[in-house]
Amino acid sequence: MKNTIQQLSVFMENREGRLDEVLSALAEGGINIVALSLADTSEYGMLRMVVSDPQMGKAVLNDAGITAMLTDVVALRVPHATGSLSRAMHHLVAGGVNIEYMYAFANGSDAAAVLKSDEPEKVVELLRGNGFEVYGADEAYKANKWDVSQ
Repeated sequence: MKNTIQQLSVFMENREGRLDEVLSALAEGGINIVALSLADTSEYGMLRMVVSDPQMGKAVLNDAGITAMLTDVVALRVPHATGSLSRAMHHLVAGGVNIEYMYAFANGSDAAAVLKSDEPEKVVELLRGNGFEVYGADEAYKANKWDVSQ
């Protein structure tokens, strides 16, 4: 089982309607967004997403003339308990791993923190070695199932 998941990233110029173009292309291609992070400056933005099918998502965006790339990241399972994320980060710091960025999403009864490092396999090894779990693609690429009838 692969220990990392793939994140779909789009470097976008910061102009009106650009985000809508990206999201519309994914929607029309049948790609579901599970989690996303958007960071911007006055001139550009970086959209990072966990999607239902990263390879297809990249292809759909490329077909729409939107440059996208895939990056290996780690999806840490974070229990809903005070200090869980802090404990995980402590083990990574102690192991000499640098986290470049992170964002989170709810995933059922737990949450996930998507971690980008230049050493993703070491991140997985340190986390698992200290009692933490990481999501595999089979779990991470699926959206929560909500009962909308309530």
